[in-house]
Amino acid sequence: MQPASQPSPAAGQSVSTPRPVPRNVAVDAYRGLVMLLMMAEVLQLSRVAQAFPGNWFWHFLAYHQTHVDWAGCSLHDTIQPGFSFLVGVALPYSISRRLARGATFGRMFGHALWRSLLLVALGIFLRSLHSSQTYFTFEDTLTQIGLGYPFLFLLGFRPPRWQWTALAAVLTGYWLAWALYPAPGPAFNYQAVGVPPDWPHHYLGFAAHWNKNSNLGNAFDQWFLNLLPRTRPFVANSGGYLTLSFIPTLGTMILGLAAGRWLRACAPRVPMKRLLAAGAIGMASGLVLHAAGVCPIVKRIWTPSWTLFSGGLCFLFLAGFCWVVEVRGCRKWAFPLVVIGMNSIAAYLMAHLFERPIVDSFRIHLGPHAFRIFGAGLEPLMRGAAVLLVYWLILLWMYRRKLFLRV
Repeated sequence: MQPASQPSPAAGQSVSTPRPVPRNVAVDAYRGLVMLLMMAEVLQLSRVAQAFPGNWFWHFLAYHQTHVDWAGCSLHDTIQPGFSFLVGVALPYSISRRLARGATFGRMFGHALWRSLLLVALGIFLRSLHSSQTYFTFEDTLTQIGLGYPFLFLLGFRPPRWQWTALAAVLTGYWLAWALYPAPGPAFNYQAVGVPPDWPHHYLGFAAHWNKNSNLGNAFDQWFLNLLPRTRPFVANSGGYLTLSFIPTLGTMILGLAAGRWLRACAPRVPMKRLLAAGAIGMASGLVLHAAGVCPIVKRIWTPSWTLFSGGLCFLFLAGFCWVVEVRGCRKWAFPLVVIGMNSIAAYLMAHLFERPIVDSFRIHLGPHAFRIFGAGLEPLMRGAAVLLVYWLILLWMYRRKLFLRV
């Protein structure tokens, strides 16, 4: 008889009887790359590019270390979807491991709610570091994941058809809500919502529903965020980011959930054809919607087409790591990334909290110009590389002592 504490397969549980599954090192390595890209902001490649005007190499690197202004995608734009996608990938492993230890569904769901609350609170805390009071904002990576995580957890216990139906409902419903909200007219005052008069990325026609700070998401934030204590009334986010983006971000996590389910079900084999096909279909679908003017690919407001396009990229990244690490067995090169990926929350906190103290320590103990060994133009790069090395050494110390920060 099956224990009453575990949801029965007859009730639609998608997680079968737990069985031992080897740890997928490729997933840790991919997560490590995502966090490394985020931590590497300390390299300040944009400043380096400014010091070398006309140099295509530095400007190429700088472009891929910044978010695109509106439509499109740089390497830096893949960080948040990668992090969100991998939350979904990890969930089937987490559920099966905890069921094997005898955890009940109720206890696990309670933990999911607690984790959601902690992620949201941590995101708000980090955004408030340089504010005179709590800065309530819900558009950063941690809060976006936290807001959607309980729904993702519940889907983890449902059959695949529920997950794909939920994905379709999330993306279609979100697109329809934006399409039905009135588009800005020709007389709309963009400057009043923080958009410069010479902003070159406005859409015309139907796609104008997704213009910066003149959309459904910004209207929601003008209502919702002003219900909370603020130093001044909220009008718009300067980057165009939105609270409601957690809804299509949930779509990204659902795609990761599908990938994690495939990986766990096929282990120790890797379902390469599925991963590659999902990647191609996702990217192609997003590009078609963008080219047809149905829904532009805009990461800042996480449009449904961005969910599909970036989700496709995530499938391809995951497939690439699985092929190299799991299929070809090339694991030694991935070790530096695994060190980061197995402590992703610690890495996230370091990137937000440790940079200034480390830089100040360098200045105090090494002198103000210690990193000008290759000239003033490359000074930010050299100093950032030293900070990045310190980050990694701390994470290595934690890895060797099995100190893994979990939420």
